[in-house]
Amino acid sequence: MNYSFSSCDTVELAKKYGTPLYVMSEDIIMDRINEIKDSFVNKYENVEAYYASKAFLTKEMARIIKREGLGLDVVSGGELYTAKSVDFPMEKIMFHGNNKTLEEIEMALKYKVGHFVCDSIGEIQLIDRLAKDLDNRANILIRVTPGVDSDTHKYISTGNVDSKFGVPLGLLKDAIEISRGLNNIDLKGFHFHVGSQLFDNTSHLMATKILLNLIKEVKDELGFITEELDLGGGFGIYYKKGDDVKDLSYFIDPMMEEIENFVINNNLLRPRISIEPGRWIVGEAGITLYTIGSIKEIPGVRTYVGVDGGMTDNPRPALYQAEYEALVANKVDQECTTTVTIAGKCCESGDILIWDLRVPALESGDILAVKSTGAYNYSMASNYNRIGRPAVVMLKNGSPRLIVKRESYEDMLRNEL
Repeated sequence: MNYSFSSCDTVELAKKYGTPLYVMSEDIIMDRINEIKDSFVNKYENVEAYYASKAFLTKEMARIIKREGLGLDVVSGGELYTAKSVDFPMEKIMFHGNNKTLEEIEMALKYKVGHFVCDSIGEIQLIDRLAKDLDNRANILIRVTPGVDSDTHKYISTGNVDSKFGVPLGLLKDAIEISRGLNNIDLKGFHFHVGSQLFDNTSHLMATKILLNLIKEVKDELGFITEELDLGGGFGIYYKKGDDVKDLSYFIDPMMEEIENFVINNNLLRPRISIEPGRWIVGEAGITLYTIGSIKEIPGVRTYVGVDGGMTDNPRPALYQAEYEALVANKVDQECTTTVTIAGKCCESGDILIWDLRVPALESGDILAVKSTGAYNYSMASNYNRIGRPAVVMLKNGSPRLIVKRESYEDMLRNEL
């Protein structure tokens, strides 16, 4: 028996498209988008949902987000250009990034993106200057560092005081006053993001309360009316046993209740509220297929099983000590009798995808399916060791379609002189 993912035989997919192979399910993506609509967009008035495209962005993914009416959160000129290539509505673009280049800002201004999310006073002043040169005007949100610690890996915790992201609370009033004095900037409100892969809503609620008090304070002291508040994303998904995954409403409803009660009790206008899920939409919608090659047993120590991919297509285990579940796709009905470590093919001791995986008896040529690789795998892939990036296949209603071709050696050399 073979492993079926989103009504497709994964062993047949490996035969048809080769390995390593990223496999994405549009069916699962749509389930998540529909949950966003049911739990947020259609449930509350004056709200907007943006897809955080850094998690996984291809032209086809941008088309899906466009078709479903969500906005797009981009963090680079490349992501913005990808959106433009499929005629994504620029007014529904939220342009993030802690160090946007001159070229990226000019590009976004010419495209007339909906919002810039600004991380510093210097960036606000730069956008104003460039907007003036282009006879343009930019809507901005100020990204606030709320000083909230989150229970996640330090590399994906972004809301604490010591962070490269955002304007600290102590500098925020200066940022507001400066923004309001600029002729080509329209300050709409604030943004926060407390971290990624969170299973508890405590830090989201703490940050929401801090921002609400701030909204009241700047209205009373500065006369500034906040029109928009972006609550970020960071909602956790399932990777491994023990991950306590919650419904979207677990995060959204308490924050919205806190906001509604606060504005009523303080006689404030409720800002337009937005969220930015990325991993939550695509993470569990993807798997990666590998072909097993070498099998090396070190008696009394460990058995290493090599696959034809590794940290070039999934750097997360090396970067974050990320853990994944996997199975042997062509032997799902066989008993798991041995423990092995899945090693990537890169010339790095740290290129280990999974430690201590229980599997049936293995042979070279077996197909390994690693689950929950839809986010931050394709988007973080590299050509280290001159290894080409895998192809990407999208599944819908049991039918596969190729959305990204496998990278050839010629592709890797294309820009070299």
